[in-house]
Amino acid sequence: MSILKSLMGVSLAAVMATTAHAENIAITGGTAFTDGGKGKVENATVLIADGKVVSVTAGGDVPGGYRTVDAKGKWVTTGFMVSSTQLGLGEIELSGDLDDARADKAQHTIGLDPINGFNPDTTLIPITRIEGVTRAVVHLTGGKDMWMGQGMVIDLGDEADQINRDPAFIGLNVTAWGARSGGGSRPAMWDAIYSKLDAADPRGKKADKKDEKAKKDVDALALERLFAHKESLLVAANRKADILKVIGLKERYGFDVILIGGDEAWRVADKLAAAKVPVVLNPMENLPDSFDDLAATGTNAARLTKAGVTVAFVGPDTHNARNVVQAAGNAVAMGMSWADAVDALTVNPAKIFGIDKSYGTLTKGKDADVVVWDGDPLEVMSSPDALFIKGEQVALKSRQTELRDRYIKLVRSPEYRRPK
Repeated sequence: MSILKSLMGVSLAAVMATTAHAENIAITGGTAFTDGGKGKVENATVLIADGKVVSVTAGGDVPGGYRTVDAKGKWVTTGFMVSSTQLGLGEIELSGDLDDARADKAQHTIGLDPINGFNPDTTLIPITRIEGVTRAVVHLTGGKDMWMGQGMVIDLGDEADQINRDPAFIGLNVTAWGARSGGGSRPAMWDAIYSKLDAADPRGKKADKKDEKAKKDVDALALERLFAHKESLLVAANRKADILKVIGLKERYGFDVILIGGDEAWRVADKLAAAKVPVVLNPMENLPDSFDDLAATGTNAARLTKAGVTVAFVGPDTHNARNVVQAAGNAVAMGMSWADAVDALTVNPAKIFGIDKSYGTLTKGKDADVVVWDGDPLEVMSSPDALFIKGEQVALKSRQTELRDRYIKLVRSPEYRRPK
């Protein structure tokens, strides 16, 4: 299935309480990658203090006051990032629970913020991070028309504030689904899109000094941030013709555009590269399931990267977002280099979604999202041995592992009698 189908206010005291207990950590003896899939350091000593990376050196000494984590024979990377989820906006789809990822009856469709429905206690966060995923993009799946509200970036730690950037982008769906809900056809949908953006475009208009922010609704304010380059426009499209229209949006209005889906993006890779439009995709999308993606191929990521397009990865759906790591491995099997695939899980999404100043590499001053793997992280049989988010070691357990451990040994009651 295509990936397209698929508030907290924090006091200063709470933040200080979270960081005050951060340990000084030294991860020693492993093979570290400091710059996504590049910057290989053998026998590395990774020093972490106050939740930040202090240094990564070959065979470096461990200062006093540091707890040592032995990574000899293991791999050390930045924690991975999945670039499209609904984490915290729902649990089990068939449970009858409220779906906070949809907004079919919302008053606003552009400026709607998912943070008001975000639940940091969702069981899906531990399930996701247990596979080495420490950051995630969260957005709505849709509303009453083609606009999908705003999106945010979170970390998957246990600290008080998991929101890294909000709002980060505005979502727009121009697939066949978006056309059906946004006017009944693509001509009607695009007419509505252009009308909304033209009305918000500040270029060539005299600023109305009487137009105070207080008089604007959240949709207008969101578009204002878009044109001011404070947010990006995340546009869902798969077929070549629609992708060309997405590129046209950036050329026409000048704001930052991100393509998500992009099953046929390889067909216009040179144009995407020239327009500097990054692509967020699932490498596992290799077969068509509609007329929108007849040219879907597993070589999509490799071809885009070769053309110079910045690529980031997603998993099959929110409940299986952790499988983004396996998807990256499949991208390597289909022609993408290992280093480029790891970049698509770290440095690339950090840049695309505007958190690269604090996350994405194992370099001095960055948040210490660090994973110690028992082997090549893109090999399906590898798994994390230790995981740190902003310098805090997080237990590698989830509801699934707790159930496994509880029932792995079933002891028969003495009173039990086998039925005759």
